[in-house]
Amino acid sequence: MKNRGEEEKKKVVICVSGMTGSGKSTVAKRLADKYGLDYLSGGNALKILAQEEGYNSDVTGWWETAEGLRFLQQRMDDLAFDRRIDEKLLELAEQGNVVLDSWTMPWLLKGGFKVWLEASPQVRAKRVTNRDSISIEEAVKALTEKDEQTRRIYKSLYGFDLGNDLSPFNLVLATDELNPDEVFHAVCLVTDRLVFGET
Repeated sequence: MKNRGEEEKKKVVICVSGMTGSGKSTVAKRLADKYGLDYLSGGNALKILAQEEGYNSDVTGWWETAEGLRFLQQRMDDLAFDRRIDEKLLELAEQGNVVLDSWTMPWLLKGGFKVWLEASPQVRAKRVTNRDSISIEEAVKALTEKDEQTRRIYKSLYGFDLGNDLSPFNLVLATDELNPDEVFHAVCLVTDRLVFGET
């Protein structure tokens, strides 16, 4: 028989969101590890779909490549890709015990604890440059195009304005002046209190 702590843990759903380069995937993975929850990524699921479509998406920084941006265009032409991923993520989220790294779940999921990591375009471009070994100019161009197309996809599908409408979020954290450890500790501080009731 499960104890009460395990039952409560089963219902835990944490969503981490933020534009590319905000640190959302790093924080989401660390939260899953810290709290013993499953980690699910909408981006990873889309990359698997891309592979099924013949794209070579299994490389770091693929979304910012010409091929990654082509797949974005394909998604705009056929929104069924994103619907399929979101339906699956919602189904898994309902089971609880999960951290979701996703752009859509904060708007589509009724419950859960939702975190938005805010970062300026300049800081995001610098982080992508370091991560993907591309020039700052390439990073700015790729991010601008990706942000624009991604916003259009979700506006068409669900009507929300990614990156501008922050109404679903329990915590919005500006990350420009913080290193990854500081971002993680700040999110944990609030999560411990609001999700797990620790003081």
